[in-house]
Amino acid sequence: MFDKILIANRGEIACRVAATAARLGIRTVAVYSDADAQAKHVAVCDEAVHVGGAAARESYLRIDAIIDAARATGAQAIHPGYGFLSENEAFAAACHEAGIVFIGPPVGAIHAMGSKSAAKTLMEGAAVPLVPGYHGENQDTAFLHERADEIGYPVLLKASAGGGGKGMRVVERSEEFRAALASCQREAASSFGDERVLVEKYLTRPRHIEIQVFADTHGNCVYLFERDCSVQRRHQKVLEEAPAPGMTDARRQAMGEAACNAARAVGYVGAGTVEFIANQDGSFYFMEMNTRLQVEHPVTEMITGLDLVEWQLRVAAGEVLPRAQDELRIHGHALEARIYAENPDNNFLPSTGTLSTLRPPAAVQFELGNGGGAGAPAAVRIDSGVREGDTISPFYDPMIAKLIVWGQDRDEALARMRRALGQYRVVGVQTNIAFLGRLVASEPFSGADLDTGLIERHRDTLFPAAAPVPATTLALAVAAQLSRETVVGRRKYQDSIDHHSPWQLATGWRLNGDYRRTLSFDHGETRLDAVLTSGAQASTLTVDGQTYPYRYTHDGGVYRVTLGERRVQGHVDFEHETAHVFADGQSWTLRWHDPLAQAGTQEGGEGRLTAPMPGKVIAVLAQPGAKVEKGAPLLVMEAMKMEHTISAPADGEIEEVLYAVGDQVPEGAQLLAFKR
Repeated sequence: MFDKILIANRGEIACRVAATAARLGIRTVAVYSDADAQAKHVAVCDEAVHVGGAAARESYLRIDAIIDAARATGAQAIHPGYGFLSENEAFAAACHEAGIVFIGPPVGAIHAMGSKSAAKTLMEGAAVPLVPGYHGENQDTAFLHERADEIGYPVLLKASAGGGGKGMRVVERSEEFRAALASCQREAASSFGDERVLVEKYLTRPRHIEIQVFADTHGNCVYLFERDCSVQRRHQKVLEEAPAPGMTDARRQAMGEAACNAARAVGYVGAGTVEFIANQDGSFYFMEMNTRLQVEHPVTEMITGLDLVEWQLRVAAGEVLPRAQDELRIHGHALEARIYAENPDNNFLPSTGTLSTLRPPAAVQFELGNGGGAGAPAAVRIDSGVREGDTISPFYDPMIAKLIVWGQDRDEALARMRRALGQYRVVGVQTNIAFLGRLVASEPFSGADLDTGLIERHRDTLFPAAAPVPATTLALAVAAQLSRETVVGRRKYQDSIDHHSPWQLATGWRLNGDYRRTLSFDHGETRLDAVLTSGAQASTLTVDGQTYPYRYTHDGGVYRVTLGERRVQGHVDFEHETAHVFADGQSWTLRWHDPLAQAGTQEGGEGRLTAPMPGKVIAVLAQPGAKVEKGAPLLVMEAMKMEHTISAPADGEIEEVLYAVGDQVPEGAQLLAFKR
């Protein structure tokens, strides 16, 4: 076994690999960029080496810098994690040339599976079922258009060298093909340096089921069962689970054997994932093979009790696979939810900012390596690469954490996931936590009616109109604001000359009569007023014309409120003048309306269109003087390797375009001006 390895990655996966290495007594070396000097993965490793600037191409994608770091620190092997250089054959070759073990498949296997087109040809020879489509080298636009017309719409365009949902477009009609192809090629070139695409028949209501395979250098290959990754947004996975609901033993064996055939066809070694698209009738087709550890590997670990990173290390060190196929078993059910800094209500645009509050649910240790099964503890697992106070920057993937739960069956796992999501508290960035809660609780997901179009098909349920703020939520916010004022009042009281005068206390004390005041909060565009009346014996709170007996207590950030006959408790985290209320599995953002602080402010911004996130302008679609209708595309920005089209918010005439193609744009910057 190795004495020291370098982890050529960052964030959650770097921390995950470091944890297993530490358990095995292997020293670890982190690499970091300018933006990650204080990152969690740097802190958890034994050593760290700076490899360049904040942008990935200046640091985590620099093969020479990473090889030099491994040499300088005496690392015997490099674990690439996922993303970045994990499926880069030039990097694997550079490791080999430097005498450093690449903890992954051979260069030839990466090359064979690196091109989706070439991989399809190989799979056809290995008798692995394929979706009808064109996977050849001819990339002429007219030729590809003809192939799409022959296959029949809808078709799916996919970057030949792609992954992670980037460089993918569904084309519904022939007349939409060329524009979609151009966009797909741009995104593919930006993300992978290769604009080639393949064209496939797009199956309606398909499921995305993948098989975890493992092979060693001694000719052994096994499959560690399947994961269902059907629930996706923008072709990227949101929820994953194992085993796949409704999977029969016969179908599992057929898919597993097909996946092993695919691995053997390319001389595979190490951890790999063979992805299939499956019809509702049980038929399945090869999509691609990911020659690395997958983001969703924890659900496989949870149902097998095995540490897949440990298996990677042992195979890379030349050992035989720890278990044979007939020794592998499924125990229970596992779900994984990806917690992202993004805004689901705005097409899942990434959100950047500082994690001023990051409080995940309590994790319960699930012991890997024991095989799972009878006696395995109830499990909630958090895999994360950030801590409270860290920044989600525009340079990298906006993942905050992976929330993984295990149960004896799917129903128990679902209940545990719903509860865990309800306990998550994040302040400082927008997140998808509330959306995930609705998704997990939705009838199609809880009933296992799964396919890749689930989110789009159930948009009305998953993206409901904003509900009124409950009176109990406003009561919690009032309690938190009163507590803040009490703390300030006590400080002033301690600093005052007369410590015995009740006039120095900010408690609403009155010599005669009741104390009455209105506390106001803004929820979006809605003003919420709560009238607090305090007397010698009791207090009341009036909300929406209803008056309730009111009292509260608090311990740290936990508030307990009695409002009439109801008693509720929740957390309230203030960020500047905004109260983030977490209660009953939901969260609400209420901005404290201080009459003095708000004095003199005016509405503004008419005639402006601002950037919803930091990024680069890659296409300007409208020029000054153009008259546009609401929803018309105006320009295209690229952020985090994805294209985002900025559309007109209303009918109008463009007066000025303030950025050109290639310009880097900060979040909130004005992009265009409209004539008033």
